[in-house]
Formats: sequence, C-alpha cells, structure tokens
Amino acid sequence: MRRRDALTLLGGAAAASALPPATRSQQAMPVIGYLNGQSAGDRPHLPEAFGQGLGGVGYVVGRNVSIEYRYGDNSMDRLREHAADLISRKVAVIAATGGNNSALAAKALTSTIPILFTSGLDPVHAGLVASLGRPEGNVTGVSWFSVEMPPKQIELLREMLPHATVFGLFIDPNNQESSASEVVARHAAPAFGVRLLVLKPSTPDEINAAFETLARERVDAAIFGSSPYYTSIAKEVIALAERHRIPVAYSNREWGEAGGLVAYGNSIADAYRRVENYAARLLKGAKPADLPVDRAIKFELIINLKAAKALGLTLPHSLLSRADEVID
Repeated sequence: MRRRDALTLLGGAAAASALPPATRSQQAMPVIGYLNGQSAGDRPHLPEAFGQGLGGVGYVVGRNVSIEYRYGDNSMDRLREHAADLISRKVAVIAATGGNNSALAAKALTSTIPILFTSGLDPVHAGLVASLGRPEGNVTGVSWFSVEMPPKQIELLREMLPHATVFGLFIDPNNQESSASEVVARHAAPAFGVRLLVLKPSTPDEINAAFETLARERVDAAIFGSSPYYTSIAKEVIALAERHRIPVAYSNREWGEAGGLVAYGNSIADAYRRVENYAARLLKGAKPADLPVDRAIKFELIINLKAAKALGLTLPHSLLSRADEVID
C-alpha cells in the first residue's frame, strides 16, 4: 500500500472514531427505544405490530432500524430506570407507549431525544405538549379518546338494560387517563339517570374484592375505565364478570375478543399505524415540535354474543346492526 493511501485510510478511520457514539450508531442503524408501561408478557401483539408496521413506512427491523424494548411492569420507578437507560444509549427516538406514564418518565429526563407518545388523555392537560398544533420541545405523538368513552359505555349498557340505574365504575388509580375518565363519567351519569359506585382496584385481589362489592350492592352493570393494566388481565376480569353475572362495558376491541360483553373505543390498530408513520418521520429528521399531535379518530363497537348468552341477555337488533363486529 502506498504511503498516501495508508495515511488517507488512517485519517478516515480517525475521523470516524472521533464522531460521537450516537452519530456512529445512527449512521450504521438508528435505534428506537420502545418504552412501555406494562409487563413484557402483556398484550405482546402490540410491540410486535409496531415492529412489523415500521416496514410499511420504509423501515425493516434488523435491516435499517433496530428496537430496544423496555417494560415498566406498571411501576413509575421502573419506567424512570428504563427511560434513563435508553437515554444513556442515545437512541434516535423513544416510542413511549402503554399509558401517559411512559412519556412523562422520558420527558422528565431528556429535552433532546425525540419522544413519541400514545395518550388517551388530552396531552396538553397531561403536561406532555404546549399545544396540539404546536407541541414545542422534543415531544409529540398520537392521542385518542379513551378518557371520553364512559358516556358511550353507559349509553350502550342502558340500551341493553333499559331499567339499569346503578353502575359500577372501575378506575385504575395508577393511570392518569383512567383517573381522568372518572370525572367524565360522574358528569355524564345523571343525564342517563344512573348512579355510580366508583371502585379503584389496582391488584388482582382488589379487583376480585371489587366484584364482590358490586354483587353485594346489587349493581345493574359496570364499566371499566381505560387502563393498560386492566387490559393486561382482561381474561381474569371477564371471568369475574361472568361469575358474578354483571354486564360490563369495556374500552376497546381486545376486550370483546377476550370474551367481554361489549367494547367501544378507538381502533388500536389505526392508532399504532399513526404512531409508526410519525416514528418514520422522526427517524428521517423531522423535529417533534414541527409535528402536530395526531388524533386517532377511528372507533369500533364489538359485541360478544357468547357473553350475552351467558348473562341471559337478548340484545336489541338496533344495537347489533351498528356493531363493527359481532362475535358468536
């Protein structure tokens, strides 16, 4: 090798080694930090769908992007630890999912790495962004309407049970979105002639005790405020509802597919497609402050006839005809 060529080669290597680790890493393959408030085994199809969905916007995991998955196990302390770890690795984007707590944990620790949230609460009220149209800072994302679902859930149950007047309301005390839905439910209940019995269980034993309370108080029906934790134990919740013969309305398709009587809420698949689109734009250099908060506006009504039969309910045709899916 000629001396000039050797010096050129060495100079190029030295220049590359002088680059910051994050720059070298992102030149090779950008890394998305997937920070989720739930446990690794909860709703595993969602992180899988997120990885697969990136292919639709030009990023194939293992080829031109990689993902570091971190789970908070429904603990804010764990989320902070994982957020700090992802930040120390200088990931290109943090996709904060599974409730507002993920985004809040990451936002408290970095003002430079782009954070992409999913939120069922008004993200301005939650303290995530300055405004929907101009997020400012390093945070943007996709918002949906889970906080606003209780009135619709009450309406659906009243259509099934015209004489129902006492409803149980399950609120996850550790989830910001779920807690906010309590205010919405309390405001809406009088318009339907409904009295609410509010319960705030946060463990399986507490949920079991809450259903026993509902049975003892002879409530007519119940609704579940949106909560990643509640969804992660959907089958156990549905089994308790069936055992105590309490009609329950839930927040999204997953509950209906798991055997729940009726579910109404945003399409999670549609919401995640929007998240994937924003992730791709951030990876390509877009600034979070320039991406207005997106709103997921596709809703689904899922009715499970097997659950209705187990409860001895005959559902009105007018309701069945409006369903996006009726599960036999």
